[in-house]
Amino acid sequence: MKIVVVSDNHGDRQIIEKIVDRYAGKVDGIFHCGDSEFQADDPLVAKLHIVVGNMDASSFATDETVTIGDEVVLLTHGHLQNVNGGLLTLELFARSKQATIALFGHTHQLGVTQDDGILLLNPGSISYPRGKYASIGGTYAVLSADQNQYDVQYYDRQLTPVKDLHFTFTK
Repeated sequence: MKIVVVSDNHGDRQIIEKIVDRYAGKVDGIFHCGDSEFQADDPLVAKLHIVVGNMDASSFATDETVTIGDEVVLLTHGHLQNVNGGLLTLELFARSKQATIALFGHTHQLGVTQDDGILLLNPGSISYPRGKYASIGGTYAVLSADQNQYDVQYYDRQLTPVKDLHFTFTK
């Protein structure tokens, strides 16, 4: 399995178009964690798994669960799971969906961790990053999984891998 994860572009359509052009047909899915500010009829939406964020006016779902091979991927923005206050509520929500991977945004801060068999991944904001890695200028993630491990590589807005932001987790 290989997927692209992006979030919080806040109306910056051009960067999402650039990512879609690079990866469409080459990965098992492009997942957008919300706050796209896209309208439901935008042609880009058909190329994405996308959920509603707290800044979206669209009628996207609040969450989506997608099975790819052995993985059950939960996609949500995170505001309804109060991710600004920690990841426990998100983890419990993921567990209720039998998810092995939970993708979320909202905080604008990239991060990835694994807890009790669930990989929790925030790609950061592609357009308005915050936190320790804000100076990169926006990030997204490519997640690969095989039977033994998860591999997460973060990329910048130029679609270039960020050297120090590569992580592996044993399943």
